[in-house]
This record gives sequence, C-alpha cells and structure tokens, in this order.
Amino acid sequence: MTSIRASVMACACVSLLASACGGNDNPNSPSGGGGGGGGGGTVAGTITITAAGVSPKTITVAAGSRVTFVNNDNRPHDMNSNPHPEHTDCPEINVGFITAGASGTTQNLTRVRSCGYHDHNQPDVVALQGTIVIQ
Repeated sequence: MTSIRASVMACACVSLLASACGGNDNPNSPSGGGGGGGGGGTVAGTITITAAGVSPKTITVAAGSRVTFVNNDNRPHDMNSNPHPEHTDCPEINVGFITAGASGTTQNLTRVRSCGYHDHNQPDVVALQGTIVIQ
C-alpha cells in the first residue's frame, strides 16, 4: 500500500511541476502574448510600446529578473534583441510578435550586461529601439 501512495504522490508532483512550467517556447508564435517567459524570475520592469515608440528607452533590472513589453499601440510589434536580423546578442529578450493590446515577457535575464532591442519589422525606427541594462 505504501508504494502505491508513493507512486501517486510522485505522479502528482510531476504533474504540478509540468503545469507550472507553461509558456510558449516559440518566440515567433502569433499567440498574441509573445514568447513564454523563462519562469521563476520576478518581473522587474515594464516597457510600454505606443505609436510614439517605447518607454522607457533604457531600463535597469536585477540579474535573474524579467521584463514585460506591453503593446499599447493599435498595431502589432515584434520585439527582439539586437542585432537585426539575427537577434543573437541577448536571445532572452526575443519576445517576438505582440498583438495590439497584448504583452510579452522576456526569459530570465541572468547575465550582467547591456542588451539592445528593436522591433524586427521596423528595425530602423529609432523610437522602437531601447536598452535593457542587467545588473
């Protein structure tokens, strides 16, 4: 009887952990919410996207935290790390496609550094570029 209880408890724990790890691992998915977060990190800041651009242009967060992009524009944005089009400097920032009115959160930003980002579909629009400083 004890081994049955242990098996049931183990299955319940695995199920609970699996359900807590949700999120969309495809940063280019048109889910409306952007890419899934890295889990576990605290959301330390918010960058708002409007027709005028991103605000704040530079945000400083603690290592291990995450940043949420909120799209308050009436058009979608595709937020990614520099450089364009590779998006390889800080792949944790690659939130991807965010529909109007939706938001997307970065993965955990664990390395101390400065990361530039931009809108993939409008890479030359300076108003849609910014920097996340990780301390």
